[in-house]
Amino acid sequence: MIPKQKITIYDLAKRLNTTASTVSRALKDHPRISKKMKEAVKELAEELNFHPDPIAHHLRTGKGLVIGVIVPRIDRHFFASVIGGIQNIAQQHGYSVIISQSNESYEKEIESIKAMLNKKVDGIIMSIASQTVDYKHLCQLMEVVPVVFFDRIPKLDSIDYVVNDNFQIGYKAVEHLIKQGYKKIAHYAGPQNLLQYRERLAGYKKALEDNNLEFREEFIYHNTITMPTGLESTEKLLNSKDRPDAIFAAGDYSAITAIDTIRKAGINIPSEIGVLGVANEPFANYFSPSLTTFELFNKKMGEKSAELLMKKLNDPESVDLLQTMIIEPELQERGSTKK
Repeated sequence: MIPKQKITIYDLAKRLNTTASTVSRALKDHPRISKKMKEAVKELAEELNFHPDPIAHHLRTGKGLVIGVIVPRIDRHFFASVIGGIQNIAQQHGYSVIISQSNESYEKEIESIKAMLNKKVDGIIMSIASQTVDYKHLCQLMEVVPVVFFDRIPKLDSIDYVVNDNFQIGYKAVEHLIKQGYKKIAHYAGPQNLLQYRERLAGYKKALEDNNLEFREEFIYHNTITMPTGLESTEKLLNSKDRPDAIFAAGDYSAITAIDTIRKAGINIPSEIGVLGVANEPFANYFSPSLTTFELFNKKMGEKSAELLMKKLNDPESVDLLQTMIIEPELQERGSTKK
């Protein structure tokens, strides 16, 4: 049997009486191509079962149309939602996405980067692991391909990133609790080698200062962002001589564990102890009482990260231009702090 001749982009252009470059742009949803032309190209491509040749594109442009995404953990709603946002934008630009997780390990983060580079990705979007305190491998990576960091970013100059306003998260959390009548506010802090958790702690301290409340070191429970650490810290808090009357947790997982542990101890939430988290995980609104928390706009963070990377990859003038974005969080007030 003689195989059918493969349909090319030039065949589509000939059938539509246009140029190959116009067809190429239409397939990539380029804004300069009319909606009518895009629809005509996509309809004909589907009719003829046309698929762009990634190998030919790579040989012609040096790009494989693949980007890498490295996250600390895939099994978190936050990171899964960010990845969804990244994929939406990447697909609009004709890029495929390879995903890897570091499992919070510095060594596995390095392995993930090496694997991505071996796959010849055009660029990488990443959030660093909690164990990452040395940034040499990240500096080396940025010399090879464009990189956009999100959420957890390294403390380096000259990086592209998308983050939440973490100082405001800490500040507004404490401000909200004070307005509800709480005065002895504990903080379940995240790893302080990560900038986002340092900034949340800084916001917490500043809000106390601005409201003439004393900062107390014993009210800081370090590295408490998981369910096991949330349980351990809450048991310590309940057994302390001068018990706090509110908890600002740097993440929802330790916050919901605090709610569960406090309720089992027979203590009322929110009248005796208020609890506030961060991230607006799906379970936050279905727990009892429902958790007051911050919406971080995960999907938007993914989309904006991908848009920054696409600009780096496709706009020569943006290669050396630093791009940063700060997303404003939104407090979701629920039962766990409503006295």
